[in-house]
Amino acid sequence: MLDLKDVYFFVQVVDRGGFTSAGDALRLPKSTLSHRVKELEAALGVRLINRTSRQFAMTEVGKEFYQYAMALLRSAEVAEEAMRQRLAEPSGVIRVTTAAEIAQFALRHVLPTFLTDHPKVKIVETATDRVLDIVGDGFDLAIRGHNGLLQDSDLVQHPLARAPWYLFAGAEYLQRMPAPREPEELAAHSIIALTGKSAQHWNLQGPDKRVVSIPLDPRFQSNSLISLKEAACANIGIAALPGYICQTELRAGELRQILPDWIAADARITALIPYRTGLLPAVRTLVDYLAVVLPKVTAFDRA
Repeated sequence: MLDLKDVYFFVQVVDRGGFTSAGDALRLPKSTLSHRVKELEAALGVRLINRTSRQFAMTEVGKEFYQYAMALLRSAEVAEEAMRQRLAEPSGVIRVTTAAEIAQFALRHVLPTFLTDHPKVKIVETATDRVLDIVGDGFDLAIRGHNGLLQDSDLVQHPLARAPWYLFAGAEYLQRMPAPREPEELAAHSIIALTGKSAQHWNLQGPDKRVVSIPLDPRFQSNSLISLKEAACANIGIAALPGYICQTELRAGELRQILPDWIAADARITALIPYRTGLLPAVRTLVDYLAVVLPKVTAFDRA
């Protein structure tokens, strides 16, 4: 691979008609320029310039290489300018992966608004419940919901918002079964639970930070939060859900909150970025934007 600086020095020597003139213009010793051009000739395996005490002239090969060198330097200049423009204004494509529920309930208005404010940015969103390899699959950003700490990795973590889970049930269900006043009373109720460890027990945290573990025998389980919410709206039982995804149903009276002083999970939404340096302005701008907007989206209004 050629040293681009050597190519630049060669072009300067040719354009200025010799090493002395080029050295004066670049404020470099003539010997330095001569050495760099010799290095270039050695790398190419050809002689580019005939040097004598009286005369400076390019060889035939040198004339041909000069055309390629000019094109190479112009391409480098265009590439540098393009990168400077990207640094000056957010632009380009951002590939984002997130869970389907976060895409539907937290980001569905947020990302279009961001795109409206930044017309040179494009976003490719992949909504999936599978945990993808961010680096291997070429994503610029992952937005993940989690309860507890994320696994240690080389990914950079940027906290975005809290998204606590609460207990909800349908209005008709609560007409059949009186709402529990204490966590222990949940044992008498029909339970709707997320599949996995969450289906075995709920660790409810009270206002005094006291944690009560409630063993579960769910009547309905699903790995989809949307299905759990629909089951609760259908009056099947009590479900633990992120508060912000239930706001519409609460306002419509389809759902009611159970044990409002207790949190089912103190969940968070976090941005994950696969590198620490060279972050494109568009990605940085989006993460900063999400950190401001998402806490408003996920804020839970009990009223």
